Amino acid sequence: MEYLSKQRYDELAAELKHLISKVYPKVTEDLAEASAQGDRSDNAGYREARRIQGKTISRIRFLQKILEHSRVIDPSVLPQDRVSLLSQVEFTNLSTNARMRFQIVSPHEMDLEAGKISLKSPIGAALMGKKVGEIAEAQVPSGLLRLRIESITLA
Repeated sequence: MEYLSKQRYDELAAELKHLISKVYPKVTEDLAEASAQGDRSDNAGYREARRIQGKTISRIRFLQKILEHSRVIDPSVLPQDRVSLLSQVEFTNLSTNARMRFQIVSPHEMDLEAGKISLKSPIGAALMGKKVGEIAEAQVPSGLLRLRIESITLA
């Protein structure tokens, strides 16, 4: 079971609808056209159309599985005083005194450029459940990070 924000759930549902209603019909049309060109064993266009069809079907199935096994999280039931899913967390790396701010999200919403880290990442997992002032220790490839939580807000 994965929990998603309403926004991300709607984005994935819209992508799935677009793939099923617009992209897949075009892909099957292209495949039929390439197939009609003759010998399939020597037809690069046919092989490419089959490859695109496979990628499209794979993405459709992936999105269907995510949406089937996901639930939209209700922000009103989340704790305000502890780091949880959808929390905006500001913390200080105690070894460098660098301050960082990230939102804790599900793995399907992770976007480092937008400041969103997965709750399953080493840092996200270490921050979960902590309160302001507490120290979280995250084991990352470069070593152990000690992070002091400065503030928590619900995004």
